Amino acid sequence: MSRRQQIEQMLASSPEDAFLLFALAKEEEKMGDDQAALQTYQRLKKLHPEYIGLYYHLGKTLERLQQEKAAWDTYTEGITIAGRLGEGHAKNELAGARLELGDEEDFI
Repeated sequence: MSRRQQIEQMLASSPEDAFLLFALAKEEEKMGDDQAALQTYQRLKKLHPEYIGLYYHLGKTLERLQQEKAAWDTYTEGITIAGRLGEGHAKNELAGARLELGDEEDFI
């Protein structure tokens, strides 16, 4: 049984578990299935919008799918949430990812 299958099996018992959803999205990324990872990250975001780790990885997935505006918006949203939660490291990481993507004027 693959790691992805193991995670999916655990999710069958706990379909809203934030850690398992994140782990599934990371496995989907490793397999090169960015569309599946995108859907899983979006599900995680809907269920657990304060799961701060998802914003960086969701943004990077959107970048790989050439959805730069959506990635910019994701990083920005994550920065706001990280600030509210007092997650300075995550806020800085998201700000760096957003800066690498471009300037605000590029996405308004």
